[in-house]
Amino acid sequence: MESAKHAGDAAVAVSKAYGVETMFTLSGGHVFPLYDGAVHEDMRILDVRHEQSAVFAAEATARLTRKPGLAVLTAGPGITNGVSGVATAHFNGSPVVVMGGRAPQSRWGSGALQELDHPPLLKPITKLSFTATDAESVGQDVEMAFRTAVAPHRGPVFLDFYMDHLFSPSPAHEVRTQTPSPLEPDPDDLAAIARLLAEAERPVLVYGSDVWMDRAEEAARDFAETWRLPVIPNGQGRGILPSGHELLVTRARSVAFKQADLVIVIGTPLDFRLNFGWFGNQDALARVVHIADAPSQLATHMQPAASAAGDLSVVLWSLGTACGDAGVKPDAYASWVSKLAGTAAAAIAGDAELLASDSDPIHPMRVYGELGKVLADDAVVIGDGGDFVSYAGKYVEPKQPGNWLDPGPYGCLGTGLGYSVAARLARPSSQVVLLLGDGAAGFSLMDVDTLVRHRLPVVMICGNNGIWGLEKHPMQLLYGYDVAAELQPQCRYDQVVTALGGGGELVTKPSEIGPALRRAFDSGIPYMVNIATDPQIAYPRSTTGV
Repeated sequence: MESAKHAGDAAVAVSKAYGVETMFTLSGGHVFPLYDGAVHEDMRILDVRHEQSAVFAAEATARLTRKPGLAVLTAGPGITNGVSGVATAHFNGSPVVVMGGRAPQSRWGSGALQELDHPPLLKPITKLSFTATDAESVGQDVEMAFRTAVAPHRGPVFLDFYMDHLFSPSPAHEVRTQTPSPLEPDPDDLAAIARLLAEAERPVLVYGSDVWMDRAEEAARDFAETWRLPVIPNGQGRGILPSGHELLVTRARSVAFKQADLVIVIGTPLDFRLNFGWFGNQDALARVVHIADAPSQLATHMQPAASAAGDLSVVLWSLGTACGDAGVKPDAYASWVSKLAGTAAAAIAGDAELLASDSDPIHPMRVYGELGKVLADDAVVIGDGGDFVSYAGKYVEPKQPGNWLDPGPYGCLGTGLGYSVAARLARPSSQVVLLLGDGAAGFSLMDVDTLVRHRLPVVMICGNNGIWGLEKHPMQLLYGYDVAAELQPQCRYDQVVTALGGGGELVTKPSEIGPALRRAFDSGIPYMVNIATDPQIAYPRSTTGV
């Protein structure tokens, strides 16, 4: 027998109107009416084993589908367990609504179970963090939450409900979903950028995650191809120019950034991944252009030569027109593009030996040499780790946009299992590959149980070097010793997966990697290939990302 209409029904009905198909959660009594509402509204409920995975799954859903994600967390520790997921969504600009339970208003202040005023905790990492006023306002409040989350610049919103309000009757709410009007860029800003491009001899384009999130991938590809500009992708900008594209110069990144005289960064912050916006060299710094989807995202820690804000499709199409007016000539950069393409080709050729390395212990690059042979064009690749996943960023080049997920600039480990849950739901016919460092595996591996219970096959590849590689090697360099950087050598994470109902195996020889990967993809279940790699190999990184 269905229960009477209550505030939970109203909340879920509004969520569905905004395109939400799945509620990610971990069961808790404070939010039972939201579950009841999901049953009434025929919304899928997917329950996880740790609240962080629920928020990470909602965030990955938003990033893969470009529709808002929904996580429902019970009061107190349920919400505090989800804070890292909310912070990750904040740094990634992901439109996520997190609904929380709250101790009853009728008992507020008397020490009810898990009584905590949540919104002040979430305020610094959300666009909006508030408590629904009463049962009758729930529909209106939830609509405000979603409307805020999807408006540029996108981001998470937190909303909690007093428990007694959720259980109370609530009127049906007429939803008026609003698609934000495209923000038009200032034509003068675009003209200034076009003039810089006309003056440049060695320009570089950087495409970031917001190009994908703003549905601007077609405009971005057209802009690069029309004006023959070399491109370096960042985050979910990967795949906008597919692997093998003549203008994609990822492997010439260092040369491009050091020798460029103009770097146009679109849809990503000028943060540590991009040397904080400083390119070129001490003798000749490159001029920098920063383009974002909203004025709030433009760099303030340095002064770009020019900047613009607006809907990124509109910006890119309009910038193309401005370039024509400014006399930009597509063949002006041919020698520069040729140089970067040659540098990239040489780097790729130079990788061949290590990608096929027979060294024992296994060189981590051999893993990526084998993975590249079995990845489909539409595979979703998820990175959750330090050094091991850094190799993925270098050697896995997506063929299509929207198929790459990593934690983003916040760098939070433990995203992987939640991201995998979301990816399997969002892309049911694609390969889903989770690349785990053995350190990262410790944060969320219990959620393999979630994959098993909900029949969500994912291939997990664990780069298992038995150390915290991102810490051990720098500590050795700094101090000549290291502490708190050891893990169990060849720890059987694969047996954790099999114990939870999946499949897996330990690989210790290079020749075993390829066959193990094929078995994993053929298994049709959550499957871990646990690969023992050489702990002496450190990823050759710089601290600035350049």
